[in-house]
Amino acid sequence: MTAQHEPERRTNSSGRLPVTVRAAGAVLWRPGTGAAPEVAVVHRPRYDDWSLPKGKLDPGETSAHAAVREVREETGFGCVLSGFLGRVHYEVPGPGGRTGKRVDYFTARAGDGDFAPNDEVDEVVWVALPKARELLSYPQDRQVLDEFAALPDDPVTVLLVRHAKAGRRAEFDGDDALRPLSGTGRRQRDALHSWLPLFGPERVYSAPRVRCEETVRPVAAGLGIEVAVEPLLSEEGYKADPEAAVHRFLRIAAGSGTAVVCSQGGVIPDLVARLARSAERAPENFGPGSSAPEASGTGVLGPDGADPGGSAPRGAIVRNGVLRDGSRSRSTGRGERGDPASAKGSVWTLRFSRDAHSGNGSGPRLRLVSADYLADPSGR
Repeated sequence: MTAQHEPERRTNSSGRLPVTVRAAGAVLWRPGTGAAPEVAVVHRPRYDDWSLPKGKLDPGETSAHAAVREVREETGFGCVLSGFLGRVHYEVPGPGGRTGKRVDYFTARAGDGDFAPNDEVDEVVWVALPKARELLSYPQDRQVLDEFAALPDDPVTVLLVRHAKAGRRAEFDGDDALRPLSGTGRRQRDALHSWLPLFGPERVYSAPRVRCEETVRPVAAGLGIEVAVEPLLSEEGYKADPEAAVHRFLRIAAGSGTAVVCSQGGVIPDLVARLARSAERAPENFGPGSSAPEASGTGVLGPDGADPGGSAPRGAIVRNGVLRDGSRSRSTGRGERGDPASAKGSVWTLRFSRDAHSGNGSGPRLRLVSADYLADPSGR
């Protein structure tokens, strides 16, 4: 069905209005018949249009939290996120004229639920990708769907966390490995404990540092498991043998279910850069290599670390295995020297595809296909 009223007027970057409305949504999918997934498309009676589920952020809410909440409110289904998909900008009616709206989209697998018509949505249909593309009323939604369609089958997700803030080293008399989180660090830990479970982690790993283990222990406790200690992912372990550390990290990633890994600032930037360079050298690329629609960078900018004024700084970092140049700002995935950023309490959402064979008999090989950086999971 074609919309009778078109509230979403897309603009190019040069004519973009300042963003005063922030929203988030998802390509919500479930296994269909055969290998192909089905996605949810919602009908909004107010506009008589078909759209992907999305809605405005509440005050202090992150894009990821908003996407999960809006999916539940509009479709009746819970969901588990697997990664950031892209960002779109368009114009909507505002006070005194039109204003800019920015929507961050995620990939989300549907959980339990049941749809009931509500004030915003009167129908949800689950359809294959070609039919969904026909139904969607707006080109920006169709392009987001195309980004989803370009993802590899059965991607692997790892949430790579830098530990939250600890007390000053100079003020701590004991072994530095035992230095605990500070008050600010505990607040960052609590924000991570709210954000990380949105991605459905099943395993939790940490460098052998009290501050690292304390950062992710609440997530492990919520799962009823212990934090597994990984010496190679400490700064001294990584420095001694970075290749062994990268291999160990990939072995963790190849395990069953999404993993949370907490490490240190002397590890994460080089680890992400090595993963990206390795993917760039791989003989094949995954996906079409095109940018996300009106996206910041190429679908890999940390969705809650961007300029709220609506400019779209190119951020980090990986698309089809290519480490791209970007804004040298910590909030956009780059450190001051241009290497991948790693602020305390930040998260890299790393997604990998599985090659059918590694070539050495050791099983599937993982290749990095996207890396999304979130500087501050608190939503501030």
